[in-house]
Amino acid sequence: MRVLILGGDGYLGWPSAMRFSARGHEVHAVDNYLRRRALRETGSDSLTPILDDLPARAAAWKDVSGRTIGVTEGDLCDPELVDRLFRDFRPEAIVHYGEMPSAPYSMATREHAVFTQYNNVIGTLNVLFAMRDLAPDAHLVKLGTMGEYGTPNIDIEEGFLPIEHKGRSDVLPFPKQPGSFYHASKVHDSVNIQFACRVYDLRATDLNQGVVYGMATEETRLDERLLTRFDYDEMFGTTLNRFCLQAVIGHPLTVYGAGGQTRGYLNVIDTLQCVELAVENPPDRGEYRVFNQFTEQFTVAELADLVQRAGKEYGIDVDIENIDNPRVEAEEHYYRATHTKLLDLGLQPHHLSETLIESMFEMIGRYRDRVIPDHIMPRTRWRHRATEPAR
Repeated sequence: MRVLILGGDGYLGWPSAMRFSARGHEVHAVDNYLRRRALRETGSDSLTPILDDLPARAAAWKDVSGRTIGVTEGDLCDPELVDRLFRDFRPEAIVHYGEMPSAPYSMATREHAVFTQYNNVIGTLNVLFAMRDLAPDAHLVKLGTMGEYGTPNIDIEEGFLPIEHKGRSDVLPFPKQPGSFYHASKVHDSVNIQFACRVYDLRATDLNQGVVYGMATEETRLDERLLTRFDYDEMFGTTLNRFCLQAVIGHPLTVYGAGGQTRGYLNVIDTLQCVELAVENPPDRGEYRVFNQFTEQFTVAELADLVQRAGKEYGIDVDIENIDNPRVEAEEHYYRATHTKLLDLGLQPHHLSETLIESMFEMIGRYRDRVIPDHIMPRTRWRHRATEPAR
């Protein structure tokens, strides 16, 4: 199968490109290095050393595996580039990671918010029109987020909700309550993708993913040159990844507020497994489907306790510090989300354990000299005081 990976230089995109290539698919990866530029802007960097660019990574993969990953360096917001890519590669499946993925980044300034929404929404629209005109039989597998739903006081279903109202019934998209301008961009994507499937007879799977953790996959373990990135800063570092790094370097675990924020979590290995299952089991033409992609639910405080216990077993003392929450969010809330569709397709979950956390400690320790301590604590705040007008 010809598999196009959008965002192929990223934390998830690069391991996905290698996984599909290793399984005999023809793979082409696209990236404009947005994450690298954003980290240079903030002064942070990946904990793990990664090669300079996608061509270098693809060359290393060929050296190790003997297999080829095609590369395009470019921006999905450029419609001519997207059309040329679709015309030349003729994808059968499009795995779309190619967006700005950070809630704090989107909340930093007006410019960051505008960029996030423009980049994510316009890039995805260009992909949808390229599918319509050049690859109408292709299947779009789009990485969404569980953050589209927010934290409603009812169970979260997989994309749709049966509704009865004034004697009539329907099945409608589950109400969305995004928690940042980034999450709102994902909601816009979902609306646009569903609409395109309806009017252009496209096929798409929207993967509403939970919070990802982990550092290694089957392919990244083959050679240090194949490592994926590992971010730990407030902009791009996910909760458990940040906690594990903080534990290793002796920094208190930074629990935002009361720590009762509950989310779905999954190992990076399971992300690749979920994406592969979606690609291998496409929907019908005209069908838009939603999978909730996570394996377990934890509160932030529960994760901190797990890391602290794992630290004790590993031989390090881990302190936990509840700090002022920079976000506007409920710190105690009801949360129960359905996630059965990927299990029905054959997902074999890798559950979080103290042993797995300890393996992350070991790998983080290998690169601890690359940590930039100034980027541990959060700086971006959701709520700003209004500036007084000049007198």
